[in-house]
Amino acid sequence: MNKKYPNKDIAINALREAERLNKGKWVQHSEYVALACKNISGFCDDMDSNKAYILGLLHDIGRRVGVVQERHTIEGFKYCSNQGWDDVAKICITHSYSIKDIRSVIGKLDITKEDYNFIKKYIDSIIYDDYDLLIQLCDALALPTGFCLMEQRLVDVTRRYGINEYTVIRWNKLFEIKEYFERKMNCSIYKVLPNVIENTFFYDKNSVIIRGVKNGY
Repeated sequence: MNKKYPNKDIAINALREAERLNKGKWVQHSEYVALACKNISGFCDDMDSNKAYILGLLHDIGRRVGVVQERHTIEGFKYCSNQGWDDVAKICITHSYSIKDIRSVIGKLDITKEDYNFIKKYIDSIIYDDYDLLIQLCDALALPTGFCLMEQRLVDVTRRYGINEYTVIRWNKLFEIKEYFERKMNCSIYKVLPNVIENTFFYDKNSVIIRGVKNGY
């Protein structure tokens, strides 16, 4: 059976090409998401850590089209579908929807009505597997500078994009996913994410400062 995702070298080249088209911190974020996926899935007997790494690496590949918000999900889906990477195409959409409701996202829905209807129908019809859940989790653990506490990432995204009626529901879902993988791993997810504390906080003279980050991932 043909794999529905590229090998590691092709995935890296696809990300590099996307970086040339649209430079930004989203690329480094994607690399850390991929590493988190690899490390966590490596503790799960029923998961392929190589596949998890590749899916994490390409989850934001739709940003290759430029500076966009939720449009990156459908652009990634279209790009990966054209490549025959159906497993990656799925992730391009599902990583933004831990709540299976298109209204739950806090980013701007900068998409056409046709794409809106497609995404709505798509997430209503599919079943999330452990790879979908893993990328959703790892997306909430990675800054462009490295791994961080999930609470920091969630607050950072909320500060940049605002809140809506689904914000707490989305947070609770992500914590449920975190607990799910910790049961599978039989340990904390942070055990396999190097330098979480160092990257979450850095010391500047006499104060501890939370790192700030910009739009684009």
